[in-house]
Amino acid sequence: MPSNLAEQQAAPAAAPPPALAKEFRNHRIIRRNGQIVPFNSDKIFNAIKLAFVEVAQSNGGVTPEIDEHVARAVDKTLEALLARFRRERNLTFAIEDIQDQVELALSRCGFNRVGSAYHSYREERAEKRRARVRELLPETFGIVQPDGSSKQLDPAKMLDRLAAACQGLGEEVDAQLLFKRVVSSLHEGITRDAMHQALVLEAANLIEQHYNYSKVAARLLLDALLEEVMGQPTTRAEMVNHYPGSLAKMVSAGIAAGRIKPELQREFDLHRLGEALKPERDDQLDYLGLQTLYDRYLLKDRSGRRIETPQLLWMRVAMGLALNPEEDGQRTERAIEFYELLSSFRYLSSTPTLFNSGTVFSQLSSCYLSTVSDDLEGIYGAISDNAMLSKYAGGLGNDWTQVRAMGSYIQGTGGNSQGVVPFLRVVNDTAVAVNQGGKRKGAVCSYLETWHGDVEEFQDLRKNTGDERRRTHDMNTANWVPDLFMQRVRNRGKWTLFSPSDVPDLHDLYGKEFAQRYEEYEQQHASGKLPGRAIEAFDLWRDMITQLYETGHPWITFKDPCNIRSPQRHAGVVHSSNLCTEITLNTKAGKGDEQGEIAVCNLGSINLAQHLGDDGKLDQDLLRQSVRTAMRMLDNVIDINYYAVGKAEYSNSQHRPVGLGQVGYQDCLHRMGLAFDADEAVEFADEATEMICYYAYEASSDLAKERGKYKSYDGSLWSQGVLPLDSLRLLAEERLQEGEEIVEDGDWLRSPGLEVNIKSRLDWDKLRNKIKKDGMRNSNCIAIAPTATIGNIMGASPCIEPDYKMLFAKSNLSGEFTVVNKFFMDEMLAAGLWNESLRSQLKAADGEIDGIQEIPPEIRARFKTCFQLEQKSLVEAASRRQKWIDQSQSLNLFMKTASGKEISEVYFHAWRRGLKTTYYCRTQAASKTEKFTTETTGDLNNVKVQAEPQQCAIDDPDCEACQ
Repeated sequence: MPSNLAEQQAAPAAAPPPALAKEFRNHRIIRRNGQIVPFNSDKIFNAIKLAFVEVAQSNGGVTPEIDEHVARAVDKTLEALLARFRRERNLTFAIEDIQDQVELALSRCGFNRVGSAYHSYREERAEKRRARVRELLPETFGIVQPDGSSKQLDPAKMLDRLAAACQGLGEEVDAQLLFKRVVSSLHEGITRDAMHQALVLEAANLIEQHYNYSKVAARLLLDALLEEVMGQPTTRAEMVNHYPGSLAKMVSAGIAAGRIKPELQREFDLHRLGEALKPERDDQLDYLGLQTLYDRYLLKDRSGRRIETPQLLWMRVAMGLALNPEEDGQRTERAIEFYELLSSFRYLSSTPTLFNSGTVFSQLSSCYLSTVSDDLEGIYGAISDNAMLSKYAGGLGNDWTQVRAMGSYIQGTGGNSQGVVPFLRVVNDTAVAVNQGGKRKGAVCSYLETWHGDVEEFQDLRKNTGDERRRTHDMNTANWVPDLFMQRVRNRGKWTLFSPSDVPDLHDLYGKEFAQRYEEYEQQHASGKLPGRAIEAFDLWRDMITQLYETGHPWITFKDPCNIRSPQRHAGVVHSSNLCTEITLNTKAGKGDEQGEIAVCNLGSINLAQHLGDDGKLDQDLLRQSVRTAMRMLDNVIDINYYAVGKAEYSNSQHRPVGLGQVGYQDCLHRMGLAFDADEAVEFADEATEMICYYAYEASSDLAKERGKYKSYDGSLWSQGVLPLDSLRLLAEERLQEGEEIVEDGDWLRSPGLEVNIKSRLDWDKLRNKIKKDGMRNSNCIAIAPTATIGNIMGASPCIEPDYKMLFAKSNLSGEFTVVNKFFMDEMLAAGLWNESLRSQLKAADGEIDGIQEIPPEIRARFKTCFQLEQKSLVEAASRRQKWIDQSQSLNLFMKTASGKEISEVYFHAWRRGLKTTYYCRTQAASKTEKFTTETTGDLNNVKVQAEPQQCAIDDPDCEACQ
């Protein structure tokens, strides 16, 4: 007697009535293990016939009319299923539901003995399944339900649920092993929510055995999420039927809760959008990704109940981005296009856009940059602006260079200034107080030019010693370094510190104009006509390197390449970068009738790994399609965005900058079998970024033709036919000193101050001509942000980062997660080396593999972690990207050495390779690196280290970059 209609014995088959068979061609069946298979009515015929044959044989033999009886019973079964489908619009049936309908059909046809035998056999098979489970769980116990009642645990159902979660993930994933671990953690009176959590956590605890347990944990968490959203237990398979209607319900619930814009209900065909949802894409998420969405991104109603699933989130974001007036008349089509890109993980918008798109407060921009003026109204106005922008999830970069230095004379009171530092303490505490709606801590970076009189105190802000009133442990800091300072360090020259109140024009000067005016001020100081303080440039540089090693701050960013290569140099000055050093836009404090500008940038990232073919090459057509849609989405943000500050709205409407970045770079290298520091990897960085930039600039030009140029386009480098690659020559010319010259050497542009690769592959002349003809919609298009959070969501390596370790625990605001490098694990599994012994060695080695001799040398070479890499290789790849990028990139450096000389050389290499900015200088703990020491030769090694380095850790749960 058959017990499972998809796994029964072979038997003669006869087709059901053709009309009914045709009705079921799109239906599916959910097996007990969770597998979804096509609906096959022949299976029903075979099962019923086997029941008839068994009963007939017990009564003396099979009669000719059996096939006729079977056909009647099959017909009745299919009619009942069809009626149910027409009532519920349910394309998917559980195996138990079909068997119930078979029993009812046999009864309705009068075949009671056959129906009774069929029922008895089903019960017999069910009891055998329960007996197998009782061997694993001898005793059961009560589970406390949400209403306070108790319900006995059904271990068979639990095992079926775990089997469904493990389905299709390979033989390394064992549902029975997971079941044993789960039941050992359960107890009498456990709540249902706690039981659901136990299922997820036990699966997560097995991730180090195989990374696919992360998928298991995600599927179990998704089950709990679906129950929360749908209001009743709902499986992933059942969502195939529920998703089409769930979008309209979610929108209504969101409007009622005051979270979603009513326009989403009025402006879109919700039925059509619901039909476009792809529930199978929920299965792309691993545990870290789904838990991150669950904790921080999915919308809730006023009771705290989540009203979104991942697919509803992507569609809500897509609909919000399609509300741009430019999309009038085609919003539904655009929403489907945007959803397709987001849900496929070919591209993902930045965190503020995911948080707020389609909501009543659609603050979608990621970055805000401002300049602080030298008066109390301007200072506290800037701090107030910070608070308003941070409230809605904006990351902040503040330029403090205009504010006078400590000891400077104050005309209004006749007193002396306390300098920049006391105000920065207020900025620090404001970032803590305004915590982006509880979703993540406010985040700000303050910038100061290297000639500012307070620069030495500024560099001490993150130290753990000294006067706490002059420390800012929650705020990032960055040096804004002119080329002249780097030249003075290289030549061991003097450097003079001034108060900006005495040299006000230096703030707006760069390149040779800055150098000329600065030297004039130095002469005035030397003659006693101007206050200032002369120091050794090398001593200040050494202090920069020391603080980078000890605290990871201030970051080193380069003023002149940011300005000289800026497409918008005609419209103003770049005075700082942003929170994560990838944005380089003009800012202006504004005073009186002068219009101030707070620069705004909207971010999103292309997932390179989703565009890499099995042949190890990027799919250019798919990449172009993704970039074009992404640029339209980013441009739409500018018009939809909620601006908490008027100066930000004005700036964004004038220049319309966006920042398209990338993730998945390290994933691509693994799939291509390349080490991160291989020459071929540097070439891939060059090629991939060239493609993204080419298609982004092309798309922006097409948008300009469709929608109009940005307002400040005339006079820009774009309008002059000067593209980012061309601007490298401008930088080389500005850095030339007397008697020096520029040499083109094959693919290289060389001078004493700059050495960069200028190789190209695409038809840039064609694009230059197009831009000169059609213009640009956006003043800036490209910026590579850290993308740690959206990388987690997509299960992709973050931005341009190398591997951290092969096995480690990652902490963020959602908790602690085991992270294992799946590419490394696959190689170890193939070599038969992934076992408890190797995992123990990895843990003992803190996730590093260079000292584990069992691992073949070739694999160790390909899987170098960030601290094992020669850091100049990271700079080389960054330089190749920077030649194409109109803004900058968040480039972390990882220093295993404690040699001040080596750290200095890496940063000088970055400057000479034309980088605009650098980000964190990550350093290993003092116990794992050699200390700075006075015993080694070279002035840069005579650096005093007060204690163990206190840098931002890779997995710091409060670090913006690590989120």
